[in-house]
Amino acid sequence: MLTVLQELQASAGIRLTVLAPSEGHLAQHLESLSIPVSPFCVRSSMGSRRGTPNPVTELNRLICQLKPDLLHANSLSMSRLLGRVRGQLPPVHYTGHIRDIMKLSATAVRDLNRLDGIVSVSQAVHDFYHSLGLHTGRATVIYNGVDNTRFRKRSAENARRLLLPDLRPSARVLLNVGQICLRKGQLDLAQAVIRCLQTSDDIHLVLVGRRYSEKPETVAYEQAIADVFASSGRAQHLHHAGYCTNVEQWMNAADLLVHSARQEPLGRVLLEAAASELPIVATDVGGTPEILQDQHSGRLVPAGDIDALTRCIQHALDNPLQGQSFAIVALDRVKQAFGITRACSALLEFWQTVQHRQRFPEVKD
Repeated sequence: MLTVLQELQASAGIRLTVLAPSEGHLAQHLESLSIPVSPFCVRSSMGSRRGTPNPVTELNRLICQLKPDLLHANSLSMSRLLGRVRGQLPPVHYTGHIRDIMKLSATAVRDLNRLDGIVSVSQAVHDFYHSLGLHTGRATVIYNGVDNTRFRKRSAENARRLLLPDLRPSARVLLNVGQICLRKGQLDLAQAVIRCLQTSDDIHLVLVGRRYSEKPETVAYEQAIADVFASSGRAQHLHHAGYCTNVEQWMNAADLLVHSARQEPLGRVLLEAAASELPIVATDVGGTPEILQDQHSGRLVPAGDIDALTRCIQHALDNPLQGQSFAIVALDRVKQAFGITRACSALLEFWQTVQHRQRFPEVKD
């Protein structure tokens, strides 16, 4: 949504206000875009659900104050909340955005069905929730847009010199971008890289992203990634960059993006890599085949198959010209289907359709 907000704000007839926490990276970014923010948060600074003021009370106050024609929830959790409480809110249009693939209870699906419309970020997401009972008539697929001015091909030498100055010129850099967690599959990737290092000593893995969960299994998972390299005497081949705001520079510095996720609704990082003309190896999950075609615009491997991932990484590193030809095809695909203007137009059309069609009847418990 951040990618299209600025263009949405410039659209004729749109008065845009974001309900969001008043502090943090999101608020700072919205301020830099001159997008007005009305403070709203359902969690405390410690991450727990707020008790007071009640979110429903806050939403009622904000809706009465701002008088919007439509309120859009920008995540699965907020969409569920909005559907659950819409009967307690003023009679405006309510829509939601689903960017996750996860099992839901019948009650949660019923909450989503109370909304006037749902956007899914991929056909895979749409089909998954339809199988759980989401009403097809309420749902539409709108792909994310990628900023081709920020993510584009630049000098790899300059980026490498800035970010990884101690590496030899012959080093090959694998990049993984995403939250450190089990569903992103970084441990699979670590094990594959160690296998590749048995025959080639100049491979380095860069992890861009951080662990947010404090669950013991997730903490242990992050440690296991480091242990794979340390126990093999290869600790110097793992570079953990943490949370970064310069992902585009890491895309320019890398030789290959490896997206090892075990579940992926629609990988934004894949769009960014494609826009940067960075060759891609990815797992064949969720919405990824809607972006990449195996042996045409990238390489796809089964999720969790470390042998296949190892072979694919090694082949990509040994055949850089093939990787570049795939990257050119992927760039063309991104320009055609995942541009910001296209995403913005589709979202506006969706909202306009919701506003002009007859309301769906309320779903009763």
